[in-house]
Amino acid sequence: MTRGLFLVLVALAAACGGPSSAAPRGNSAETDAPAVRVVKVQATPLDRSVSVTGTLAAEEQVMLSLKVTGRLEELLADLGSPVRRGQVIARLTPTDFDLRMRQAEAALQQARARLGLDPAGGSEEDGIQIEQTSIVRQARATLDEARRQKERVSTFVSRGISARADLESADAQLQIAEGRYQDALEEVRNRQAILAQRRSELALARQQLDDTSLRSPIDGVIRERHASAGEYRAAGTTIFTVVRQHPLRLQLAVPERASIEVRLGQVVRVTVEGDPNIYEGRVARLSPAISEGNRTLAIEAEVPNQEGHLRPGTFARAEIVTAQAMSLMVPHSALVVFAGVEKLLLVHDGKVIEQRVRTGRRIADRIEIVDGIAAGAVVITEPGGLSHGAAVRVTE
Repeated sequence: MTRGLFLVLVALAAACGGPSSAAPRGNSAETDAPAVRVVKVQATPLDRSVSVTGTLAAEEQVMLSLKVTGRLEELLADLGSPVRRGQVIARLTPTDFDLRMRQAEAALQQARARLGLDPAGGSEEDGIQIEQTSIVRQARATLDEARRQKERVSTFVSRGISARADLESADAQLQIAEGRYQDALEEVRNRQAILAQRRSELALARQQLDDTSLRSPIDGVIRERHASAGEYRAAGTTIFTVVRQHPLRLQLAVPERASIEVRLGQVVRVTVEGDPNIYEGRVARLSPAISEGNRTLAIEAEVPNQEGHLRPGTFARAEIVTAQAMSLMVPHSALVVFAGVEKLLLVHDGKVIEQRVRTGRRIADRIEIVDGIAAGAVVITEPGGLSHGAAVRVTE
């Protein structure tokens, strides 16, 4: 029994402490080290920006009205209708204006006929010869006859054939003929003026007839309709409001402390509620002064809107890109915060090293490291409960 017990004890000692058990114990220690994922810190370009809010406004907004008074015959557009520049969007009943135009045409023909011109002719009256008009030719003939008569009577008086009273009568007739000739010239000039007046009246009547059609002065969209067909509308009352949606004006108020960084031409990234897209515009206008009421600088950015996804009046958030610099970024999950202290866990020679850092902006799932580490550091992305000095295994 004693010998058997001795052999058993020797066997147990060999199994527990012999050389063959040393290697497995070392391999087990390495295998027990937790696996971690790491990221190598690199410098990446990062925009410096100013965050503000504002309102999108139409580039142009026009309240359209008719120049003449009348009854609306038809409306050719409605709320939300796209319109082109020069497109007719409303008409008045043209009957009265057409009659006035015909009346003006008749008056013009009458004025042309009084000058001896073709009533249906063109504008050849601009080169009319006053001396060639019938009224002036008639007065000229009477004047010439009176002069010849005076010359004859004067000859007869000098020869003693006629009395001096006949010469005086002939002289009076000559003066009367000269007066009538001047009257004829003035009458022709008066008729020319009347002709010009009739031409202006016809042009005005045609313009008023044309003004019965309301045309859009810009490319845009009907924002509001203020009238209905059949209404009697006075001149100057609003019929439609039209807005131009491309580009839009983004009206912003930049805080005074950030206004020094804002310049014309800087990129502005715009987002609106319910739309995941980011729209890019540029600073187009800057106010010359800071508002004393709220200590802000008013600026406007132009935002392209060819597709019409953005609407005037929408509240918008904007990032004005003021500069671009190289920054160190790490995943936000790598940051450990305890008692207000921010730190990252680095890996060096298989060991964890705690490093206090100072952070900057958070962009999506990454955060900027302002101070504490350098480019090339290996950072654990999900440190969990690891602490300084712990052994870890890096996995891909």
